[in-house]
Amino acid sequence: MVNKAWRIIPRPLLETILNNHAQHHRVPQPLILHGPRGVGKTTLILDRLLDKWNTGPHITGYVDFAQSIEDHHPHHGNSFPWTSWSNCPPPALPTLRTQLEHCLESMAQKAVQLGTISSHQIFTTLNKWHGLNTALRRVLQSNALSRSTSKTAVSEKASSSVLWSRAVFALSARSNVKEIDGVLGLSDKGKSVSVEEASYFREAIVALKLAKEVIRIQQGWRANAVKDLNRVGGFSRSLANSATDWPCLLLELLSSAAETDYFQPKLVINNIEVLKHAVLTDDSTVSGSLYHDSLIWRIIALGANERCLPVILVTSDGYYSYRAFMDFGFPDIFISRETFGWTPQEAKMHMVADYYSQSEWNVVVEVLGPSPRHLFELYALKQSNFYQKVMDDKASTFEDIVDAYLAFLQVTVVNPAMDKALSLLQRFANDARNGKIPKDRLRFGAPWRHPPRTDNPALCLEWAKLQLMDFIQSLVNAEFGVNYLADCSLEILDDPSAIALLEVGLLYAQRDPSFLRPVSQGIQRCLVRWLVKEQMQIRFPNSLQYLWQRIIRGRSYRHLMLQVGYDK
Repeated sequence: MVNKAWRIIPRPLLETILNNHAQHHRVPQPLILHGPRGVGKTTLILDRLLDKWNTGPHITGYVDFAQSIEDHHPHHGNSFPWTSWSNCPPPALPTLRTQLEHCLESMAQKAVQLGTISSHQIFTTLNKWHGLNTALRRVLQSNALSRSTSKTAVSEKASSSVLWSRAVFALSARSNVKEIDGVLGLSDKGKSVSVEEASYFREAIVALKLAKEVIRIQQGWRANAVKDLNRVGGFSRSLANSATDWPCLLLELLSSAAETDYFQPKLVINNIEVLKHAVLTDDSTVSGSLYHDSLIWRIIALGANERCLPVILVTSDGYYSYRAFMDFGFPDIFISRETFGWTPQEAKMHMVADYYSQSEWNVVVEVLGPSPRHLFELYALKQSNFYQKVMDDKASTFEDIVDAYLAFLQVTVVNPAMDKALSLLQRFANDARNGKIPKDRLRFGAPWRHPPRTDNPALCLEWAKLQLMDFIQSLVNAEFGVNYLADCSLEILDDPSAIALLEVGLLYAQRDPSFLRPVSQGIQRCLVRWLVKEQMQIRFPNSLQYLWQRIIRGRSYRHLMLQVGYDK
């Protein structure tokens, strides 16, 4: 078999579904493209669809919230992590906020160039949701002070539209015309517009700047309230919405400007879950989780009330497969498109003869499964000098390469993720001791009902490890496929061990069919290896505790086993 460069294999059905959604100029619902890690969601969007969505009347804003995580992103020459982004150092919320705003601002500037967004439209949209008079007077007052003149003074009875016109005029006088013409492309060679057209476009750009300034002023009035909210950790929908006022105003402007076959904007947000875990660096805005929820709520509301430009959220977080649909309303609040990669038969058709021999394929599909990322990483290992060195040894076989790859996953992926899961369980034990866990989750009969009553880290770690071992053993007994919606059996999602493994990205909660499973068959094998290793290393007193846990209070999810066949 000749070595071949890895190629992106098309998925016609999924591409057709996404293209049909993107072809509409406005839609009533955002679309969530979700699925386990390593199935090729980002590759599909970037390498197959994004260029098509930026041709002709189409313009697509692409935002990857994980791009600022330099140690784990291809943009910086690294690879995506196998486990959740929550295991990586979280980026700063202002960085993600600026990234989103810059993307939408560039799209709005394109709309201004095409004449689909005007100063009057910006005023009308802004005035619909915001009281403008005081902020506009503040802008005019600051302009008068900067110019040392009182010519910008206006009557106390002036309407919002008059104040807006005066503010646009005042801001235009302060603006750099060459800079505005550069944004609009009016200075490009071969581009000729009339004086009236140039004035119209410049006014719209200045109006965008004025709208951003008005929102900034209004956010300043809420600064103390936001600071107090962050201090107490409370919730305020109005303060959360104030943090997303500017990007949501741009979304509404772009949606109203969308026109079939002329200007069809769309927005793709990759790794949306990173926004939920972003950290605050100051008190200038609300927390990452509040910002995340406000942004999605307002996208949903815009689509339901007036129709929104196509928004596609891409994620590998199992939260968005089922929980997000319920948290934001009902099971059909989003358009759900879930992908699991290839079936073994599909993968065999593309892989055998081009990348693997039949005998090698039999080993790969049995040990690792058909996960595209496993197949790519193993093929890259085959191309390396390590492969040649191992295969030169007559006693070595291809199985040794697969085993080395599994050992790599165990050491670099699964073991660190399990350590993070243990820390999450220790935090649960501390929260339960401090009364922060609802009593419903600690009801009679729950295996995790009695966490240690001491803050001794060693005892908390032992308890957490016993809980995690018990949980994984129950999954092994259920053949790693439990249906969390069968007979309304959602108790597995109350289990802190299940939540911890979902959060660190080793388990994934599918939507259809609704079962909980490891993100890949290779990761599943590593989970079993972790369990066997811990069982072999457990100390005698702890082994008695583990045995008592399994017999008296142990988990059993066999009643949730799937009643249908399951191709891992």
